[in-house]
Amino acid sequence: MQKLKKPLSCTSQTSLKKEQMVELYRFLKLTRMFDEKTVVLKKQSKLTGGVFTSLGQEATAVGTAFALEPRDFIAPLIRDIGACFVKGIEPREIFLQYFGRGTAPSRATDVQFHFADIEKGFVGPISHLGDMIPVMTGVLLASRMKKENRVAVAYLGEGATSTGTFHEGVNFAAVKKLPLITVIENNGYAYSTPTENQCAAESFVDKALGYGIKGLKVDGNDVIACYETMKEAVAHARSGDGSVLIEAMTYRRKGHAEHDNQAYVPDGEIAWWAENNDPVDRYELYLKQEKILSEADMEMIAAEIRELLQRESDAAEGEPLPAAENAAYSVFDNKVVPPAFRKKVLEN
Repeated sequence: MQKLKKPLSCTSQTSLKKEQMVELYRFLKLTRMFDEKTVVLKKQSKLTGGVFTSLGQEATAVGTAFALEPRDFIAPLIRDIGACFVKGIEPREIFLQYFGRGTAPSRATDVQFHFADIEKGFVGPISHLGDMIPVMTGVLLASRMKKENRVAVAYLGEGATSTGTFHEGVNFAAVKKLPLITVIENNGYAYSTPTENQCAAESFVDKALGYGIKGLKVDGNDVIACYETMKEAVAHARSGDGSVLIEAMTYRRKGHAEHDNQAYVPDGEIAWWAENNDPVDRYELYLKQEKILSEADMEMIAAEIRELLQRESDAAEGEPLPAAENAAYSVFDNKVVPPAFRKKVLEN
């Protein structure tokens, strides 16, 4: 890979106001710094689960989610934590999950952000990649029956487009003209499998033609372009014109998780993306070029976020571990019948 002659910035074609651009930067920087914080905590052996960072592809999640309304739903993946922040999920909630505390949203039955906050339009991810697309079609069918004009977004990596649930979900949404927006984050690898080894299509956005839906392609490392592309997709879907498929071109600079040493990546590839196409660097350059934020302004925002994350992680770490008996609660019908009562019922 050759070094770019000119540093990459962001598109200047935007409807965003100055205040929105600053807010967008806060979310982008929060996502980057949250990941950095969790990596440190993982190395300190304080986290019980795996850490899956979004390093290098934060702009896709943040930019697309920023174009949504509070009533809309998202079904993110492990690298879309930025979309969760935009939707109002607090860092402390995710820290509680990672620390495995009893006060976590999932009560420590899971140590990733596999939980939901329906009021905020957040449907947590699951490990079965691609499976959230049919779930989002169900959400949208329910919304249609209730006469709610919601849009739902399902995020997935390019590898998940090779699964049956991708086809079933996107096809069903297309036939029913549901306002589903499927965001394919083409980051180059499906775990350790290069894109060209798991799909013969030249471009994933071409798949939209096969389903008869609108297809859009965007530079996934340009946070403004991601916002504007999603804004177009939302307008299309909400107006009743049906589903949209977006392919965001980005790059995963960390392995599948912290345990992945990325031995399968060609020499120099990660360094090239870090130097030439970092989404945070690009947006910071844009903000300085447009005289929206100065270097000092950005440093102040970073300091505020650093303090916030420290407070949030300290508060989460200070929460109690779950009581062992709590593992039996809310498993099937949200009720656990005491053993003595069960015995009495059986005897009668």
